[in-house]
Amino acid sequence: MKKSIIAVLAALFFINPAEAWPGNTEKIDSIFPVRGFCIGAPQPDGLNEFIKFIGEELAPRKVNTLILRVDFNFHYESHPELRDSVALSMQDVKRLVTECRKHDIRIIPQINLLGHQSWAGTIGNLLREYPEFDETPNVKMPEKYVWPNPDGLYCKSYCPLHPDVHDVVFALVDEVCHAFETDAFHAGMDEVFYIGERQCPRCSGRDPAELFAGEVRKIRDHLALKGRELWIWGDRLIDGKTTGLGEWEASFNNTYRAVDMIPKDVVICDWHYERPDQTAVYFAMKGLRVVTCPWRMPENAVIQAGDMLKFRNSSTQEMKGRFLGMVQTVWSGSSQFLDTYYDRRKEEGSNTPANCFRALYEEMLILADQKP
Repeated sequence: MKKSIIAVLAALFFINPAEAWPGNTEKIDSIFPVRGFCIGAPQPDGLNEFIKFIGEELAPRKVNTLILRVDFNFHYESHPELRDSVALSMQDVKRLVTECRKHDIRIIPQINLLGHQSWAGTIGNLLREYPEFDETPNVKMPEKYVWPNPDGLYCKSYCPLHPDVHDVVFALVDEVCHAFETDAFHAGMDEVFYIGERQCPRCSGRDPAELFAGEVRKIRDHLALKGRELWIWGDRLIDGKTTGLGEWEASFNNTYRAVDMIPKDVVICDWHYERPDQTAVYFAMKGLRVVTCPWRMPENAVIQAGDMLKFRNSSTQEMKGRFLGMVQTVWSGSSQFLDTYYDRRKEEGSNTPANCFRALYEEMLILADQKP
């Protein structure tokens, strides 16, 4: 493994994507069934370059899953009041669909549900237009956001028990899934700090784990009506205190017990960015399918890819199929990422999402070549 890490880091800037994968798709499929890339959906003015990136960078590396964080970056017809001021049109989306279909890439659109309904000092579109959905209306947005703060404000949540919230969010989910012609949807659901708050007239006194699991089930059941699969981030399903993983990569507010209450066909995106913690095994042992998600540290991504292969090779037949593969995450818009990827904007040091992406996919190639 150490040899492969050195080889990857030495070769990072000398890989020709067109030559990166010799074409043995069956072999790489058997090792990493999911080879994913997660990023914010492009703005309309960045669409051409992003489509070019799909064809020239993702496809040659045999990326087969593209998670696009769409949120309100789409011309929704069901709720036009929730559109961003600049958003993708249906025609824009169809161009993405066509390009991905050409390269056998599965698109999974994401809208953040439950949590992440605000960011820093800004309310998101949903709670701006429907403030009655706010789980914590008593918590006011600060003029200047800092963490930590007396209100424990990181991101706001909608109330999962509000009688009208699902009529709105499911209309968006159905519309974006139809537009992207997809059989899967990513609901986010990470970093939910506000849930079961005592000030909420509906949620007060309820078990946060049951509330979280109930929301997962509700979304999953809605998607299943049209044969679609639910993906979510996994951090709220891990006990942050017992594991020592903390309140960001895991839960301090008792949602973790929901791992035993959600349907087993939900796919878990298990992210760990500072250390390559092996919690994919935990999810697989709970009967859930899981992908491991690095972000910016190339060396960690290389280790995580090796771990995923080890899990698949050393597991029982029942467990093996639950280890699905790897998904590189990028926590910026596509234009910002492409600026650094194509060296139009410099980032200090080697720990960047662009380098991590290159390292991860080069390592998967190395592991595929080593496997008989």
